[in-house]
Amino acid sequence: MENKPDKFVCAHCGYTAEGEFTGDICPECGQTFWKCGKCGFLVTAVTPPDACPQCKEKCDFLNVTCYTPECGGPGHIDTRL
Repeated sequence: MENKPDKFVCAHCGYTAEGEFTGDICPECGQTFWKCGKCGFLVTAVTPPDACPQCKEKCDFLNVTCYTPECGGPGHIDTRL
């Protein structure tokens, strides 16, 4: 049986890659890291969902994408947030 590499597909724009997206951000649409304000669950999406997929609560999401060199720059999560 032949092992084929996993394909990763962006749920937003449909872009397909042979491996994981660098920093879990789609290179085509630039999805963002969002952190649930109630349970801390991380979601990667262009816009945050209305309800958290983990705790199922309607909550505020904080954009925790890194935008500065101090935390690694775009494609990384800002662990200070």
